[in-house]
Amino acid sequence: MYAVIETGGKQYRVEVGTELEVELLDVEPGQSITLERVLLVADGAEATVGTPVVDGAAVEAEVLGATRGEKVIAFKYRPKARRRVKKGHRQELTVLRINDIRFGGRSAADSAPKKQSKAESRKALEEAAAKQAADDAALAAKLNVATEAAAPEPKVKAEPKAKAGAQKADVTASPGSAKGFEIFEDKAGEWRWRLRASNGELVAVSEQGFSSKSGVVRSLDVVRRNAGAAEGHTEADATETTTDAAPKRSRTKKDA
Repeated sequence: MYAVIETGGKQYRVEVGTELEVELLDVEPGQSITLERVLLVADGAEATVGTPVVDGAAVEAEVLGATRGEKVIAFKYRPKARRRVKKGHRQELTVLRINDIRFGGRSAADSAPKKQSKAESRKALEEAAAKQAADDAALAAKLNVATEAAAPEPKVKAEPKAKAGAQKADVTASPGSAKGFEIFEDKAGEWRWRLRASNGELVAVSEQGFSSKSGVVRSLDVVRRNAGAAEGHTEADATETTTDAAPKRSRTKKDA
């Protein structure tokens, strides 16, 4: 059921629960008022139009408070008279909430569905959430069972082969090192260098261990020349390079 009411020279279409702003009324917030200027009442397919108001129809409303409308600018001027007037206006309004529409012994508040309280709404939401969580848990359990049934048996990982010798593991030649030097990893996990003669005889082994191969490479630069002297030969320094003399360029006009 809805109605069309008139107040403050304006018409409003209202239903139960409608909140609207009307022209300022001489009422206090929280007060209940009855609007008797009802121009139309409609209930389903039936409608009653007043001439100008509907007899026996009334709309009950509750005053929520007062407010002000948007600012309206009024600007007046007279040409060729140097007269300019600018004014702003905000209309005072009263906020109403429609509680009931009564006509012909019927009440819109009685037929309108009752709204749930906050506690009832919260309880309904909690029950729906609990039901959804239970459904999700059941679905997750089914998926886990299906996954375990379809999963292949885990393969047995082969044990790594034992090292043939502590000095044999990861033996690589150092880039830029002297001939006969080798880098190896000992049982303690440290990197060392060793020197073998041309006949394969072990000449020297580093006493100091390093955490990485780069440390061994740096230490080899120090002992490289001494090791070459022990075998009876010397090697040129890695940093020493022999280059031919730069070619002479032809003379140009600029040189002349």
